[in-house]
Amino acid sequence: MAENEQGCPEELREALDTPMPSIRTPFKRDGEVDFDGVRSQVDFAIDGGARTLMLTGGDSFHMLLTDREVAELARVVIEHNSGRAKVIAADKMWATPKAVAYAEYCRDLGADLLMLMPPDWAASTTVDSIVEHFNAVGRYLPTMFITAFFTQSGVFAGRPGSFQIDVIRNLYERAPNLIAVKDDLLGPLGTQLCVMTHDRWGIVSGGLMSNHMSQVPYGVDGYLCLFMSFKTEIAWRYFRAVKEKDLDTAWAVIREIELPLMDFIATFLGGRPSVVHGIMELFDICPRWVRPPFHTLTDAQMDELADGLRRLKLL
Repeated sequence: MAENEQGCPEELREALDTPMPSIRTPFKRDGEVDFDGVRSQVDFAIDGGARTLMLTGGDSFHMLLTDREVAELARVVIEHNSGRAKVIAADKMWATPKAVAYAEYCRDLGADLLMLMPPDWAASTTVDSIVEHFNAVGRYLPTMFITAFFTQSGVFAGRPGSFQIDVIRNLYERAPNLIAVKDDLLGPLGTQLCVMTHDRWGIVSGGLMSNHMSQVPYGVDGYLCLFMSFKTEIAWRYFRAVKEKDLDTAWAVIREIELPLMDFIATFLGGRPSVVHGIMELFDICPRWVRPPFHTLTDAQMDELADGLRRLKLL
């Protein structure tokens, strides 16, 4: 029998069974973090029905923030949320002692869950060391695994083919306070993940409705949703259709709204994060500025973005 029999509490599982927004760190024109813009995002998402807010190392731009700013971002989100929704905090690929200290900090603030991305440059972790990392942090706050962890080593990976599933299996069996996972890799690994862990772990599919749909047959809860950042009714139209098993409607939302938008976003220099920040400015949620060297959309690009969103009937 597995050592880990705790599983995701019903209240938190329900909070994960939903479309949820990433908190996308906005900046002022001078590069300072725009905490008023953060608060505006929190209010917009909750007004749009969000039951859970997620900070992520990616969309929250932790790689552009100092450690102090990462901590301040979590504080502002949690305090401004004021218990209206659950909050998932995220670390910054820290070593175990610092990740533990951050878990204590987030616990004291009132975070509900901490998503961990252990550092793994050049395949420097082992299955056992990853389990130990999650157990050390999990003594202070329930944790969430993210499958993007497996993308860090790159050409230095040198892993056996079984490494990914061995990590998941051992965390599932040996890390009792790890109760949820965000899956960004999908494919065969995502299928195995759902089948193996969904009885005890909450599972959140990363990024898009189409990603979430690929896991629906195997057992998945909610999904991190682009539309929760600016047009929440589309997120809910899809999700309610899935819950009602109206897959024709769910696929129509993906086919007629999400995929055309993603094709349009891909035409912009600067990548999806810059475009989404531009969209949030067009919807008067927060300014478009991001910190260099990331690209901020120019005025000309903003005009192009607005025209395209109108053509797609999103603005």
